[in-house]
Amino acid sequence: MTDTQTPPTVRSRAKDLKAQTHGTHDRLDKAIMAGNPFGDRDRYGLFLKVQQPFHRDIDALYDDPRLIALLPDLGERRRLSQIEQDIADLGQTVPAATQAPRFAADEQADLATALGWLYVAEGSNLGAAFLFKMALKLGLSEDFGARHLAGHPDGRAAHWRQFTSALDAIELDVDQEMAMVAGANAAFGRVHALVQEAFR
Repeated sequence: MTDTQTPPTVRSRAKDLKAQTHGTHDRLDKAIMAGNPFGDRDRYGLFLKVQQPFHRDIDALYDDPRLIALLPDLGERRRLSQIEQDIADLGQTVPAATQAPRFAADEQADLATALGWLYVAEGSNLGAAFLFKMALKLGLSEDFGARHLAGHPDGRAAHWRQFTSALDAIELDVDQEMAMVAGANAAFGRVHALVQEAFR
């Protein structure tokens, strides 16, 4: 008799996170587009000043040995310096910090929460293909003003798959899974608050 059983589906943690953060992510996307961040360079400058404090919040995570062990190419995914160079390209000043970063260099981050924040950062890079095309229309490029939006040499999709494969391989218990989802929702919420402040 032929075995017609369906093979088990391999679980994707990234897809689970996408489903469980859909509401906060969708609200953020709508808020960003309502701000018309690619209407002109001035408005794009406001968008950069949303990106900079968010990436400052997570910058310390890229030096965390525990995260580097789980996500081996983590260091090359860091984008804070690119964003700050983009701001400088436009002749603007990098905004002064008004509060301590969400993850401090001298404190050990909760691993699951940190993974949720990094998921949001990496997802934004995957979704930046459309934004990069809009930036090109403003005369910006991967060498001037839109460095942080440029795709990885391996391609955005491949770079994302590398991240999600590593994320899927991490062993987390139920509480940690919940903390990761909460972290991702908090990250989306943080960016949403920054958008509202910048484009009000």
